[in-house]
Amino acid sequence: MKYLPIDRALFIKNRKNFMAQMKPKSVAFFNSNDIYPVSADSTLPFEQHRDIFYLSGVDQEESVLVLFPDAPEEKHREILFLKETNEHIAVWEGEKLTKEKAFETSGIKTVYWLQDMKRVIAELMAQSETVYINTNEHYRANVETETREVRFTKWLKEKYPAHRVAKSNPILQRLRSVKDPIEIDLIQTACNITEKGFRRILNFVKPGVMEYEIEAEFMHEFLRNRSKGFAYTPIVASGKNANVLHYIENNQECKDGDLILLDVGAEYANYSSDMTRTIPVNGRYTKRQKDVYNAVLRVKNEATKLLVPGTLWKEYHVEVGKLMTSELLNLGLITKADVQNENPDWPAYKKYFMHGTSHHMGLDTHDYGLLWEPMKAGMVFTVEPGIYIPEEGFGIRIEDDVVIQKTGDPFNLMRNIPIEANEIEDLMNR
Repeated sequence: MKYLPIDRALFIKNRKNFMAQMKPKSVAFFNSNDIYPVSADSTLPFEQHRDIFYLSGVDQEESVLVLFPDAPEEKHREILFLKETNEHIAVWEGEKLTKEKAFETSGIKTVYWLQDMKRVIAELMAQSETVYINTNEHYRANVETETREVRFTKWLKEKYPAHRVAKSNPILQRLRSVKDPIEIDLIQTACNITEKGFRRILNFVKPGVMEYEIEAEFMHEFLRNRSKGFAYTPIVASGKNANVLHYIENNQECKDGDLILLDVGAEYANYSSDMTRTIPVNGRYTKRQKDVYNAVLRVKNEATKLLVPGTLWKEYHVEVGKLMTSELLNLGLITKADVQNENPDWPAYKKYFMHGTSHHMGLDTHDYGLLWEPMKAGMVFTVEPGIYIPEEGFGIRIEDDVVIQKTGDPFNLMRNIPIEANEIEDLMNR
């Protein structure tokens, strides 16, 4: 891993919080992700399952975490199963976790090699009545691949059909949505790396540059600052491409007079950042571009103030819609008649602003969080309004990441990233 060691106190606390919500005489299992094949002997880069990472800090394939707070033997209340390392593996693949290193990382004292797992699990299952399985219930999830977690769950339920089954996901959704100060520091680091990338490209962009060249400049800066790279597939959308919300081809020339919508973010230690800025290719916004830009910025600033404890996600988006409606009226993009005659299920403003304004962010870019429960202090949200005008050949989105506070406005993790139109112009024309 490129990132610096994380204080294991975070993972110890996370496990304690999870186990406090488990049923009596229950045991929970968490698996690492597979290394996914591409073709022949090629594989995708390994990405750890965020749940086992959240609870243990283990960032390695073929790992299993077991939590059994009522285990008769104290040593079996927290267990890690790891792939046994040896000199051959160290030569070909690099150093893997030893039992000692796993303890340093996680704070878990009991570490077994994988070949002992089924024997130990048989003992644990004889002592328990309920098993917690880890299903993916994120509201955006659409998974067709059978994961290691799913395969393990199938085996466990077939092998031990008499056990009651409970779900880990609702507990994790609530726990992971509220960030520990250590987590906020890690997200801040990711945001700081994103800032370095953005400042780099402000000195790089000019008419004739290719979108993929801008992507490469970001990647250069991310990698040299201990990031694996982008937290999600980057969007570098110039001109009319900005009106495609998930444009990821990044293969067009950036032309004089156009804007570039940059939706990019660095990861750090598996934590995400998520930034959007829209900048002029030639370093100067036209009057119309600046008017629309400032309208989006005003919506972002006012929407941010609505993110306070107790706010409901659905009601928040209704209020943001009112802010956007006012700005679109002022820009002449919609009329009062459009608003009066709008469909309540698809308000008039949706013609130019068709997506949501905020989502949870953390270990996943679209992080855990139950949208029907009130917002809480410590949650991290994006704020990302946009106005997309295909008939005028450009779209503008602006996005920051903020932490909800107990009182007052949210804390902006991207407060140092240039955002005012005049500041962006000044930096691009130095």
